[in-house]
Amino acid sequence: MANSQGKRRRFGSVRKLNSGRWQARYRDPNTGQLRSAEETYATKTDAEVALTHIEADITRGQWNDPDAGKVHFGEYATAWLNDRKLAARSRERHESVIRLHLLPTFGERPLSSITTAQVRSWRTACLTRTGEPTVVKAYQILRAILNTAVDDELIRRNPCRIKGADRYDVPERPVLTVAEVYAVADAITPRYRLLVLLAAFTGLRFGELASLRRRDVDTANAALMVRRSQAEMQTGALFDKAPKSDAGVRPVAFPSELLPDVKQHLDCFAGSGRDGHVFVGPQGGRLRRSNFRDDWIKARSKAKITADVHFHDLRHTGNTLAASGASLRELMTRMGHSTPRAALIYQHMVNGRDREIADRLGSMIRKARGDDDVAS
Repeated sequence: MANSQGKRRRFGSVRKLNSGRWQARYRDPNTGQLRSAEETYATKTDAEVALTHIEADITRGQWNDPDAGKVHFGEYATAWLNDRKLAARSRERHESVIRLHLLPTFGERPLSSITTAQVRSWRTACLTRTGEPTVVKAYQILRAILNTAVDDELIRRNPCRIKGADRYDVPERPVLTVAEVYAVADAITPRYRLLVLLAAFTGLRFGELASLRRRDVDTANAALMVRRSQAEMQTGALFDKAPKSDAGVRPVAFPSELLPDVKQHLDCFAGSGRDGHVFVGPQGGRLRRSNFRDDWIKARSKAKITADVHFHDLRHTGNTLAASGASLRELMTRMGHSTPRAALIYQHMVNGRDREIADRLGSMIRKARGDDDVAS
């Protein structure tokens, strides 16, 4: 800083502009080019203090190029998405969220101009026109993009700092009883009866069930081998994808009480050959969630299930039923939520604990159907 004796500053310089305000100038630490501070100051002292702060930031390695933040959000978000390693369906969802919910508000704004107040206002407006889960997803993606911008030293601080905006409370979903599961299974189109039963008594997702092939069904040991999951693009294209983690590939035992249903289904409705899909549509095509939905709703109504039960709630039902007597690790492995190596998953099956879980489910089935009473 220049002192009263007129000694020159060791870092930068200040000068008075024709407007009467003061300007601070310094050498860009990366290029050596002379550059001006982002704003002008009312007094010489203010300009010298600003230079002191800039020098300190450079010394600490915390200085960011002010011009870097002038990159528009839309341009940066596009590059960010291109650099991400994502599965096709996830990429499509990210692109959709960015296009529909982020670009209209932030697309033309420089990164450095986005403030926490603007993010808060955007979020509030979003909540008035779309569901909270979508807004949470959009906020998470916005925060991730701006986190990368911080890492790239384009901005100093991520403005996404709204507590609780990255999560929401999932409402409690209904759980069906074993009798209710069978009521829906009996009411639905026969080709989908086994789909309902396996969803409830194995806890598999719709995509996992839709991708099952004949060779994945082990009738000798009453088990299914989950190797993949079907995904549907917004264009309607269907494809099988690998699980998100190693835990997604797993054997899952089903109650032996379902063996007659499994064998009958394979004889009457499954695709042909070892690679034939276990579940196909009426015309022999692949099972689509959108096409199946009407059958599910009709069956639910016919079974007099008054709650708004989604097909995916059968997985929740399966989790709840299987949880009785199962350890957390066993339940997580069965549902594909853990991350053990494949060998540990097979060891889990060999040890018989998954079979015990399936057998307990079988006991519930017999009780609900009255089989035990008949046997006695």
